[in-house]
Amino acid sequence: QQLAVNYLPHGYWFCVTGEVPAGKDPAAVDRKLIERYGVDLSRWARARRKRGGGANLHYLRWERFFVILATHGQHRFFDDEHASVFDVRRSPIRVGGYAVSFRQGRSHVRIDEERYRELKAHFLDRATHRTAATLADELRCVPFEPYAPVRRQLFIVLRAVNRARRAAGFQDVPWTALRLRRRIRRPFENGSSR
Repeated sequence: QQLAVNYLPHGYWFCVTGEVPAGKDPAAVDRKLIERYGVDLSRWARARRKRGGGANLHYLRWERFFVILATHGQHRFFDDEHASVFDVRRSPIRVGGYAVSFRQGRSHVRIDEERYRELKAHFLDRATHRTAATLADELRCVPFEPYAPVRRQLFIVLRAVNRARRAAGFQDVPWTALRLRRRIRRPFENGSSR
């Protein structure tokens, strides 16, 4: 959510992703990268850097996965990481089963293609072997926040399940089985859903 809502819409389109190696302290890696690329700047320092043609950076970590995001401009980051930097407008960031990119002026968050195929196959396999209520409960528990592209993917899964159920003479799973509103999470909370 932090990535899609707060950074991509503000031009942080160039990034490097990685994993904190097993056995290394994630907090130590955080400090090292933040210090190395001068990420920890005030809003005013970022504004001065931008006016001077420099790039601004942000660093995010989720569990052991991290991403360094950058805007257009000059910065040591582009020299050091030139082989690994990619543009999220062309290639999505894959994290936690999502594919996050920036298209047509807005963030685009969808279920990663491989994970989506697994999810669809799972529900199609169970479509004619479970009751509509059981399938509805399972669909409600799908662990993806319903951003617009995710909702479209889930509706496709639901339509495929209902086609299979109709062919077998079973009752449809209602569309109300899908969670259509995102849970807004505050950044840097430990997984609580206030």
